[in-house]
Amino acid sequence: MKTVIIVFMFFLIGAFFIISENNLALKQADNIDKFLGLYSTWLSHIFDNAKGISTYVIKMNWLPNETEK
Repeated sequence: MKTVIIVFMFFLIGAFFIISENNLALKQADNIDKFLGLYSTWLSHIFDNAKGISTYVIKMNWLPNETEK
């Protein structure tokens, strides 16, 4: 349960940073559309980076060399 709360807080804090960095007042429809575009782009980058890191970790050689004794 703690992990879910931490992940939720991460995405919520990310949303707050996007709102504050772009000076978006979410009372206006134009700003809501802009926020949703920026937030979805941010999420896309997060998942792309996670995919890249996972791919790198999977491809690493985790077994010791046979010459090391």
